[in-house]
Amino acid sequence: MKILITTGIYPPQIGGPSQYAKNLRENLEKKGHKVNVKTYKLGNFLPTGLRHLYFFLKVIPSVVRSDFCIILDTLSVGFPTILACKFFRKQSVVRIGGDFLWEQYVERTGKKILLRKFYNKEIADLSLKEKIILKLTRWTVKNSKALVFNTKWQAEIWKTPYRMANSNIFIIENFYGSKLPSRSFQKKNFVGGVRNLKWKNLDTLKKSFSEAQKKNNELVLDLENLPYENFLEKLRNCYAVILVSLGDVSPNLISDALSLGKPFILSKETGIYERVLDVGIFVDPRNEKEITEKILFLSDQENYENQKRKLESFSFYHSWEEISDEFLDIFKKLSVKI
Repeated sequence: MKILITTGIYPPQIGGPSQYAKNLRENLEKKGHKVNVKTYKLGNFLPTGLRHLYFFLKVIPSVVRSDFCIILDTLSVGFPTILACKFFRKQSVVRIGGDFLWEQYVERTGKKILLRKFYNKEIADLSLKEKIILKLTRWTVKNSKALVFNTKWQAEIWKTPYRMANSNIFIIENFYGSKLPSRSFQKKNFVGGVRNLKWKNLDTLKKSFSEAQKKNNELVLDLENLPYENFLEKLRNCYAVILVSLGDVSPNLISDALSLGKPFILSKETGIYERVLDVGIFVDPRNEKEITEKILFLSDQENYENQKRKLESFSFYHSWEEISDEFLDIFKKLSVKI
């Protein structure tokens, strides 16, 4: 088949969607399919609206030549790609890996509203731009042939505000790799490198970590961001991983920690809570005291070794090959309906 993948970012750009597009492409090509990836590149420098028009015109030839379109966001490439797919009657699947509207709202207002509470409490306070985002996302969701979520958790959050039909919702979990070689730590460094966005809750993390350092001056917080391969090397040598976001659907940082056998502290506000419940340490992202306590808990050698043993028992595996097969299965189901 001829498959088109559209994504806002692609290597060498850093980010979850970038790695997702790269690995999905490689595994679909291994199965003999011809895969074309379209991303913004120069279009990133255009203002909103013109950027979408640019991408719509850019993607039309690829849509026309494709049998199946996989779209890795709902707005930046999602809206223009779905518009082209609808016009040329092409099958389309939108993968929803985050929540752009909620992210924009938290960034604008500075309110520390949890993702799972956002649509019930804040929808009336949206700005004009955010209301437009909501309407365009609803249109994209409505006109996509299928919707793919990483977790049931996010699918449930989206069902009502985006008026989704159960019949076109699929769950494809994120990548969980096999065990990777790891190294012993040389210092008690907690790695939490993420984008510097308000919903990532870095200010709370820094305050909580500072309090923990007053009781244990061996502790080091490392928030440096690096290209993926370099970042993976940093994880391989670290003491532990920490992520206290206000809502992280399926964080790649944690799946990497699992592969490397690195203990982690994770926000309870995550779509993978049930998947990693038995092997992680969880915190309320708004509770600075609790975060401090859990950092100190994990800094204790006995507790640390106990968490390491738990991680050894984690055996869930979900390969890129399986992920690509699940997308192809959705395409087969859509083809039957035609």
